[in-house]
Amino acid sequence: MSARDDLLVFAHIGDLHLTDPQAGNARDYRALIAQLDEADGLDFVFLPGDNADNGRPEQYALVRAGLDGLRLPAHVITGDHDMEGGSLDAFYAGLGVPRLPYAVTVSGTRCLFLDLCGSGSGGPDFRLGSEQLSWLERELAGAEAEGRDCALFMHSYPADLKAEGEGTRVAELVHRGPVRLVEMGHTHYNELANDGRTVYAACRSTGQIEEGPVGYAIAALDRGGVAWRFKELDRPWPFVLITAPADRRLRLHDHGRPPCHGAEGPPKNARADGTEIRAIVLGPAAITRCEYSLDGGPWQPMQAGDGDRRYRARLDGPPSASCARRIAVRALDAEGGTDEDAVEPAGPHAPPPVSKGIGSDADAVGPWPEKGLIGTQLGPNRNGRQW
Repeated sequence: MSARDDLLVFAHIGDLHLTDPQAGNARDYRALIAQLDEADGLDFVFLPGDNADNGRPEQYALVRAGLDGLRLPAHVITGDHDMEGGSLDAFYAGLGVPRLPYAVTVSGTRCLFLDLCGSGSGGPDFRLGSEQLSWLERELAGAEAEGRDCALFMHSYPADLKAEGEGTRVAELVHRGPVRLVEMGHTHYNELANDGRTVYAACRSTGQIEEGPVGYAIAALDRGGVAWRFKELDRPWPFVLITAPADRRLRLHDHGRPPCHGAEGPPKNARADGTEIRAIVLGPAAITRCEYSLDGGPWQPMQAGDGDRRYRARLDGPPSASCARRIAVRALDAEGGTDEDAVEPAGPHAPPPVSKGIGSDADAVGPWPEKGLIGTQLGPNRNGRQW
């Protein structure tokens, strides 16, 4: 468990599809790893499956070489391409990663990592199997009993599961339980879907890109609220992510469920989103200034929180953050770099989102260019559009 107990922040590198060390995606992978190694403030790096394009040992050696150069912890799961050889033997032998499924608690959040491919027959035949489904049920029940939020890591949407009833069962478990965020690969495009209880996030492929430049997503869980933004590889540091208040498109509600803060209770100095703005600023250089603006008004300073990468501003009087139509946070580093992020809070009386189809892309929020969501939906998965 991280020393930080109230904010989970991680990087998500999209499907690698590695084949040859001289290929462009292999060079991009090495560059992404090198860049993330500079970024103080992250808890771990996540690889969502389809790591080796054909599931061959020499391809996993390329994946492993990148991870060996990373000082951050890494969590790697399986995708359909990892099963092309008919088993996951090369995956486990080549990467030396824990056997899936497994769970770890990071920064107070229970993180669950699933294998959608190993119990099936390979290819797109996504399945969990009875043992893994029972494991997931137990883990979610245990986390809820402890009052912990969960993040779930799997290769695709629950709706893509092929075994009879599995997709519906997993979607219901997620929707009714303590899962706030589901991180996925497979789509090959950036996508966010919000069913009102859980945000589903898919990241652009690294190895087979149908949209936009290569990069990675930065995701955060801040006291139950979800924040997400894509960073292009060529975009210089610093990188700002507002973690509270949540944007209206990512607003979650509980249907009577008590807020999850972890077994140790709510963090010290916890405040409602309407009275505090929180952000994290990533990058190698020292941050010389971090400030916020409400609705285009004057820039006001933010204070460094626990560690020099987390910033906050307490609003003890009007206007409150929840009443603002737009909140912007910008940061300047010691090397002259600058970056800005913005959210549109939902407001204290905004109706909660209503799901159109839990566990699927039916609740996709649509294009959101400021966060890296182009909305093209170009990809090889069943939801992808033709191009």
